[in-house]
Amino acid sequence: MDRDLVVIVDFGAQYAQLIARRVREAGVFSEILPAATRAQEVLARHPRGIILSGGPASVYEEGAPTLDPELWALGVPMLGICYGMQLMAHHLGGRVARGERREFGRACLEVAREDLLLAGIGTSLEVWMSHGDLILEPPPGFEVLARSGNAPVAVMADLARHLYGVQFHPEVVHTARGKDILANFLFRICGCRPGWNAASFIDEAVGEIRAQVGDGRAVCALSGGVDSSVAAALTHRAVGDRLTCVFVDTGLLREGEPEQVEATFSGTFGIPLIHVRAADRFLDALAGVTDPEAKRRKVGELFIRIFEEEATRVGQLGRVDFLVQGTVYPDVIESGTGTAATIKTHHNVGGLPARMALKLVEPLRWLFKDEVRAVGEALGLPSQLVWRHPFPGPGLAVRIIGEVTPEKLAVVRAADAIVGEEVQRAGWYRRLWQAFAVLCDTRTVGVLGDARAYGYTVAVRAVISDDAMTADWARLPCEVLERISSRIVNEVPAVNRVVYDITSKPPATIEWE
Repeated sequence: MDRDLVVIVDFGAQYAQLIARRVREAGVFSEILPAATRAQEVLARHPRGIILSGGPASVYEEGAPTLDPELWALGVPMLGICYGMQLMAHHLGGRVARGERREFGRACLEVAREDLLLAGIGTSLEVWMSHGDLILEPPPGFEVLARSGNAPVAVMADLARHLYGVQFHPEVVHTARGKDILANFLFRICGCRPGWNAASFIDEAVGEIRAQVGDGRAVCALSGGVDSSVAAALTHRAVGDRLTCVFVDTGLLREGEPEQVEATFSGTFGIPLIHVRAADRFLDALAGVTDPEAKRRKVGELFIRIFEEEATRVGQLGRVDFLVQGTVYPDVIESGTGTAATIKTHHNVGGLPARMALKLVEPLRWLFKDEVRAVGEALGLPSQLVWRHPFPGPGLAVRIIGEVTPEKLAVVRAADAIVGEEVQRAGWYRRLWQAFAVLCDTRTVGVLGDARAYGYTVAVRAVISDDAMTADWARLPCEVLERISSRIVNEVPAVNRVVYDITSKPPATIEWE
């Protein structure tokens, strides 16, 4: 496909994909490559620009991530962000050292010279810093474009070689005009053309799926959520009836979900659908399991085995070699693939068994949720499906703290349905990223009907986010929380206490397990 590309070199930053997302939002396709990628591999992709991400290391430490020094001589415009800038300075003859004090949070940037990168930004700017090291002297050929109170070299540039560095993070929302700075790099410095959007992604993804699957057949791991639904619609557009969707009713789903999935895909979309009722198998696999990582791996293993069984049955119509999954980027990054730390293992990434009979097709692997939704709308999927709140692959198993039992599943499913109904009723559903109930592994004393009660505690979680990489707890109106609490205690007999989670991500994750 004829489109401009910007490569992001990842040095272990949790926000490398956020940089990629900002580039895509500007209409330019982006691809993330590990720091160890050779210069010739980068050049073979014909990038219009290269962005060096931040990272947690110090450039002068032994074993710190580095890059192929030949990258500096490619003649491709480069922008180093935080660690990327420090690495640029370190490699090219500048001086990087630990600062007397660290700089985390908001800082004031004083612009000494606009040039192309800072064109139209003004003389001062509030930016977001996150560093303990700083550049004391820029490399030969570089000039200082801006400073902050704690960073004598906050922006630097070698104008002749189109090499730029910023100590702050333009990709985060806390940096004012951050998108404008990235746009200046993309369009004024790299000369990119804005041609990447949902429609162009669909064309490219359909072509890639056709190339991967060829004349083969595929099964899709359909959950009914937006990710797997968009993956199914994309694959169906690519291979038609050579795709069969397999919906596994794990017994860990939300209230009414199995019926809704069957009605939507078999009825409305006309996509071949196999409905596997496997609740007993999943409950047996989870019996006695309390560790959240073990739960995720148990669910992931059984998911794959069931898909392999169904693929064998579908294979009676022709050999099936491919499994389509709705894996998205937050699944990948939190599962610790690449250089980022493992936060939790997602059943469809780190939870997959080492040996599988099916090859994976993951057309959404590098997209954020909002990008997936844009693709879903462009594909014509119903808005109620496209905007449905995310649901974890292991389902209610990771919304029950402790062992999963039929009794606990009934409790959390009923409480979760009440949360969803009241959030919808209050007009908050589209304003939230997620809202759900968690069943705590704690019983507390209460009074119900003038009698002593000893029941479960339910935690309600509602968050606001753009991409699930960070999230803030939602300030739901007190009357909404009151209705949720009152209904859960009155309608779910095993519960006598409701609490509200007011923790952001980080330090917490969105899900409890």
